[in-house]
Amino acid sequence: MDPADPADPPGVQLVHDLLLHVPAFRGAYESHVFRQGGVLPHVFFWDVVQGTVRSFLADGAAPDWRRTLDFLEERSSRGDSAVDEVIVTSFLGDLPSPQEPGHGIVRQLGPVMSAKFLRIRPGG
Repeated sequence: MDPADPADPPGVQLVHDLLLHVPAFRGAYESHVFRQGGVLPHVFFWDVVQGTVRSFLADGAAPDWRRTLDFLEERSSRGDSAVDEVIVTSFLGDLPSPQEPGHGIVRQLGPVMSAKFLRIRPGG
């Protein structure tokens, strides 16, 4: 992983901080950087959604969905609009729909992310 640089855009810093909190995403990150030639937070978060939902469906599988949701909830509560854009658009917006496996994860969102989720997807 590239060392965190204070000059990194907030979305890139979010990705680096996520890797520190949930190291099980490291393989997905390395593959992402190889394919994309750098960190594209919105694109990388597709992998985060997929890994988080897989973990939720197979409770105990890595990366731990609870750690991921806890981290994102804490970051969502800070009021950083650039970070919120990544979390809302590329995490919450890509969670499974009601008819898809894993949709139950939306009931596990913390209060801040739950409110944001309901604003962008009032029907679930």
